[in-house]
Amino acid sequence: MKNTSTFHAGQAVPLERDNIDTDQIIPKQFLKSIKKSGFGQNLFDAWRYEDEGFPGQDVSLRKVNKEFILNQDKFLDSDILISKKNFGCGSSREHAVWSLLDYGFKVVIAESFADIFYNNCFNNGLLPIVLDSKDIDKLLNLAEQRQQIEIDLENQIIFSVDSEVAHFDIDPFRKKCILEGLDEIGLSLTHSEQIKEFEKNRILYSPWIFINEKENG
Repeated sequence: MKNTSTFHAGQAVPLERDNIDTDQIIPKQFLKSIKKSGFGQNLFDAWRYEDEGFPGQDVSLRKVNKEFILNQDKFLDSDILISKKNFGCGSSREHAVWSLLDYGFKVVIAESFADIFYNNCFNNGLLPIVLDSKDIDKLLNLAEQRQQIEIDLENQIIFSVDSEVAHFDIDPFRKKCILEGLDEIGLSLTHSEQIKEFEKNRILYSPWIFINEKENG
């Protein structure tokens, strides 16, 4: 079966570890900013560098851990992350998802995810895919061989070189939001006309609310 509906195609990096927690994804000292950008350079900071990192540091001057897989030349252009069980466990910091996105990852595939991290992925447009261990092993092998992986989100199929690797499940509503690029605000704005109509009627049927607001304002 040939893939005709690619959501994303790219190279994968095999991070073959269980229980990768959010402090390993983005250490706590980098959580001072509430902006969604700038975290990518500190993704997996304690693994990527041999010195201790701190906010505002010039990472080009840091000593790189050449053994860590993201620092290996053949994986530098990867934008799909393959991992094992319980990815994103630990604290509920949304920064973990922001750092993966800011680094350049579009998709994370694992055997299982921590619930809060999983929900944060969808809220920020990062696609998390759950597969069983056999399919994960296939993808880890493909990543090592540097074979391109294609994600057909519409039909929920993962391909490599036009052959099917795995099928995956996803909630239909969440799939729609990812395909249409809708976060919670964007989703609300799709109902803007209904919201305006509701507010218009609320003034008509509950005018005392707005009188009190004017008096208190």
